[in-house]
Amino acid sequence: MALMQITIIPLGTASVSVGEHVAAVQRLLAAKGVPHQLNDMGTLIEGDPAELLRLASAIHELPFQHGCQRVVTQISLDDRRDKKTAIGDKTASVQQRLTTR
Repeated sequence: MALMQITIIPLGTASVSVGEHVAAVQRLLAAKGVPHQLNDMGTLIEGDPAELLRLASAIHELPFQHGCQRVVTQISLDDRRDKKTAIGDKTASVQQRLTTR
């Protein structure tokens, strides 16, 4: 499994808030049953790399479907193949290191 962090930035909207666009992303991922976690700077999604890239395309299109004329999408993909990873594993690893010193 891979992890993808995605952030959408709708430009030229009437409001500086992006909450409604973020909510649309969360609804899409929930409807698809995709493991994900919202954070303050984007959404972390777990899955097969090819599927994550397809999801990125669908997520990028959401603001356009709601009237936006310009969208910037930032994606980071972490595809580790030597062991299985899931949302929270990297954070737990760092937390463990912090408590064992």
